[in-house]
Amino acid sequence: MIASRIVNRSDLAGILEERRQRGERIVFTNGCFDIIHAGHVQYLEEARRLGDCLVVGLNSDRSVGLLKPMRPIVPQDERALVLASLEPVDYVVLFDEETPYELIKALRPDVLVKGGDWKVEDIVGGDLVEDVRVIPYREGYSTTGIIERIIERFCTEKKRGAGME
Repeated sequence: MIASRIVNRSDLAGILEERRQRGERIVFTNGCFDIIHAGHVQYLEEARRLGDCLVVGLNSDRSVGLLKPMRPIVPQDERALVLASLEPVDYVVLFDEETPYELIKALRPDVLVKGGDWKVEDIVGGDLVEDVRVIPYREGYSTTGIIERIIERFCTEKKRGAGME
């Protein structure tokens, strides 16, 4: 069941400890994942290949709002469900803080991964994890770009309502 892959912080810490004792390598990444697109899916597939278990720390609605004005577009429960349904993702855990530092501290992943728009030395939690990786950014994929295309196609005066019948 997909919903069983959405786990709270304390339960997930115990689950990951059991997996670690079996010799599994835990990979962690985080983000807003507001409007899931192909770039996200490819990124998560690459992150998953770095270990045996991929955990996605998902910014809560409040946390996203602190980072990105007028966002999220998609509510946290829906974003979590979509992420949990993706094959590379083993677990999704919400966090309400502005950064995932305390979550990373609690989960103790073996590998910490972020997208190519980050420098390794700037990755939050990098001081807590031995193996910190950056997966190259894929040009042309972004949630902001999707939002801008929607506005351009459907919100200009001339096109208002076009294609929305």
